[in-house]
Amino acid sequence: MQSLVDVALEVQTFCESQGWRFAIIGGMALQIWGEERLTKDVDLTILTEYVLDEQVIDRLLERFVPRIEAAKEFALVNRVLLLKHSSGIGIDISLGALDFEFGVVSRSKKSDFNGTMLQVCSAEDLVILKTFAARPQDWIDVERVIAKNSLAGLDWDLIEKELTPLLVLKEEPELYAQLIKVKSHVEKTLKVM
Repeated sequence: MQSLVDVALEVQTFCESQGWRFAIIGGMALQIWGEERLTKDVDLTILTEYVLDEQVIDRLLERFVPRIEAAKEFALVNRVLLLKHSSGIGIDISLGALDFEFGVVSRSKKSDFNGTMLQVCSAEDLVILKTFAARPQDWIDVERVIAKNSLAGLDWDLIEKELTPLLVLKEEPELYAQLIKVKSHVEKTLKVM
């Protein structure tokens, strides 16, 4: 069975062959910027700018297997294409068109993942994405990213600038205050150590 890293590299290579701009996000990015944890799929954002949605979806469906019936229709409505690799590993593709998504891709860089170079979102963008999702596991992931990157420093001005309008759109601006509480808790914990 292929490993998650192999699948991520295969997806990355396919995206590069198409000339698409993209970034790996989610659990694989967490392993670069936070701590290792079990993740079962490869998540990435591909910039489609709405006008390329169908073209990108069609090309991906030619290469990978849909995970659900009517995957194309689901993706056009929900902006997420749910695929799986022939090995069974899930691949979740976000169709990027928002200014923030352009920023995620622009700020991404090749990072060493156990000897494999993968195009991964920045630590700041991972904090933003995880805060926006705001599931219990996401808050644990945010803590790990803050703790691991505290010495190198995260660009909190960038996080606030990018996250605030997203949370307003989501109608949950209070999540920013929750992020600041998590940051404060991590900083206090690190000072004690």
